[in-house]
Amino acid sequence: MREIRLALLEADVNFKVVKELIDRIQAKAVGQEVLTALSPGEQVIKIVRDELVETLGKDTARMKFASQPPTVVLMAGLQGSGKTTTSGKLANWFKTGGHRPLLVSVDVYRPAAREQLKIVAQAVKAQIYEGEVGEANTPAQLTQAVERLVKEARREAIVSGCDVLIVDTAGRLHIDDELMNEMQSLKKLLNPSEILFVADAMTGQDAVRSADEFHKKLSLTGVILTKMDGDARGGAALSIRQVTGQPIKFIGVGEKYDALEPFHPDRIVSRILGMGDILSLIERAESQIDKKKAQEMATKALTGDGFSLEDFRDQLRQVKKMGSIKSLIGMMPSIGPFAGLQKAADSVDEKQINRVEAIINSMTTHERNHHEVINGSRRKRISRGSGTTVQEVNNLLRQYAQMKKMFKQMGKPSFARRMAGMKLPGM
Repeated sequence: MREIRLALLEADVNFKVVKELIDRIQAKAVGQEVLTALSPGEQVIKIVRDELVETLGKDTARMKFASQPPTVVLMAGLQGSGKTTTSGKLANWFKTGGHRPLLVSVDVYRPAAREQLKIVAQAVKAQIYEGEVGEANTPAQLTQAVERLVKEARREAIVSGCDVLIVDTAGRLHIDDELMNEMQSLKKLLNPSEILFVADAMTGQDAVRSADEFHKKLSLTGVILTKMDGDARGGAALSIRQVTGQPIKFIGVGEKYDALEPFHPDRIVSRILGMGDILSLIERAESQIDKKKAQEMATKALTGDGFSLEDFRDQLRQVKKMGSIKSLIGMMPSIGPFAGLQKAADSVDEKQINRVEAIINSMTTHERNHHEVINGSRRKRISRGSGTTVQEVNNLLRQYAQMKKMFKQMGKPSFARRMAGMKLPGM
């Protein structure tokens, strides 16, 4: 129980939530009949996992749609949580599902906020209602401007055939009465199908407190956790769900506009317990990587001879499409043979991949396909062209040669026989 408590606290789960969970887990674990297929330790882990999944909600939460379009989605959250960018990502997600979203910003206090949403809408090729704020200086005039904007936006959605209206609201650095009064007014005006609270997973317990406050005043219907591709292990998700009782509907896993994923409770539990999120990693790979190209590259790599620096560069580009190396390593387990990966993630220099690509780009096609011709003078030319040092060029060529040799070894039948005879740890 002590180890489980520490694992949960390290994953940034609220200490009160941890205490409640541990009490429930103990009640279930004491006197529980041990399954024949599991050891007592494994049985306890199973109880922990099942309890965490139960807390987060067994199934992926679905979006609610209005019986009469447009479905209104009200975005709530503090300033800096990523609300505007997430509104754009959500619009992109709706578009992928065959819907026609319309975006509108009612942040009349910061002109830059409305301009930012316009840029985001253009990036995801979604419709936006800009409207006019006019001369609004007093609090009463600003409130009238907000109400006018949302009424006009809803009318625009109906006229233009948009079935979803996403309302990006004003944020504050902290919760105050002015912010809450405006949100309550918008809720009354729009009767939204969804009120989604956008929280930065990296802020941990601050996100939990804010979610609780917003839920008390607005009755949230769900939460979107941003920056889940960083160091956050998902403890905030567990805490917010336990404190508000509302489901986590999406998680932001990167800066790109398609980096918004539906929240899968069972997968986030695996991340909290240090077991990784292999399923999401596979899904990301399937959506971003060209299968035919990957197959061709694998065949080339395992023969050893056909794997050129050009192929190596293409492989790097495919990996970059999937997101940062740190986020990919974060999806791997932090236990067993993968234990060292998480520590290695801290020392990953993302810019190094760009430098490697720049070095390969500075080579001629002949050099990329026949690396053995690269002599001293060519190395100097390549380093100058890529803005790197000769030593970096030498390191790349040495690592490439080692990689090529390793792939060739893996392609031999003797290697496959040895692997087949190996026993994995714990088996």
